[in-house]
Amino acid sequence: MKTTDLLGCVGGAASLLMASTLIPFVGPFFSLLTPLPFLYYSTRLGLFEGIKLAAIAVAIIGLIAHFAGYPQITLLAFEFSLIGIGLSELFRRNFSLGYTIFFAVLFMLLLGLTLLFIIGLSRNMGPIEMILNYLGSHLNATIEAYEKANVADQNAIELKAYAKAFMATITQIYPSLMIVGTGFALWLNVVIAKPLFKLRNLEYPDFIPMDRWQAPDNLVWGLIVAGFALFLSSGNIEFLAINTLIVISAIYLFHGLAIVVFFLNKYKVPTWIRFGIYFLIMVQQLFFAVLILAGLFDQWVDFRKIHRRAANNST
Repeated sequence: MKTTDLLGCVGGAASLLMASTLIPFVGPFFSLLTPLPFLYYSTRLGLFEGIKLAAIAVAIIGLIAHFAGYPQITLLAFEFSLIGIGLSELFRRNFSLGYTIFFAVLFMLLLGLTLLFIIGLSRNMGPIEMILNYLGSHLNATIEAYEKANVADQNAIELKAYAKAFMATITQIYPSLMIVGTGFALWLNVVIAKPLFKLRNLEYPDFIPMDRWQAPDNLVWGLIVAGFALFLSSGNIEFLAINTLIVISAIYLFHGLAIVVFFLNKYKVPTWIRFGIYFLIMVQQLFFAVLILAGLFDQWVDFRKIHRRAANNST
């Protein structure tokens, strides 16, 4: 392990973590990429050297965070370092893209819940209770800020009603939000790692091209079962059905997005038009529904002719 490796890992991870705290609005997006430096150096140096480098880097970042007045960053650095090392090991095993994301999400969720459980022991709270209390405290702080700004009584009442409805909704769907958010963060790291690895001549897994990825065919049965359970049951089964539907819909959303990217690549659409299309997808929820339906029906319609080509090649 060279000094330049240590400086690169510490500098990259610390910059991304500090950006999440110091840069408004887009700052948290940078923190999602914090596993990248640990993934890169663990792949380049090997598992044991990667663990040693990560341990020293987290210790240094912890000291910097302590003197900067952001001690909570240390825990994030520790969690993201383990995620980066875990991703590097998944890369070495050459799983498919779907299994890589699946195992990474499972590992990250178990790690996050374990850390929350350990922290919650000192506060006599469970992991889920901590998450909901954290969101509730932020909502209450926002309401108090509006009240101190002399907002009209009617607006303050409406704001409290919206906050109550928001918390009621979050209480019902927080597991799926955690899974989808974790999956997106890990997918982002896997995607951005590819050009980084190619630039540094590191071996990158032989994943199927992103524009040809598709959800498992059997996933539709999960959607059907969850849909029936949602309308025909209540209580815990309804809670499970809602969250299952959200997770499966998110998977089909990425399937639909892969279809869009396939045709953008096929017709060599200019970059500025691509950004316009992606922007419309992000701001207009109707496109989300269109992409989910496209991903769902692709296994029958075969928009990209993937199944047809596979059948022709097999014959």
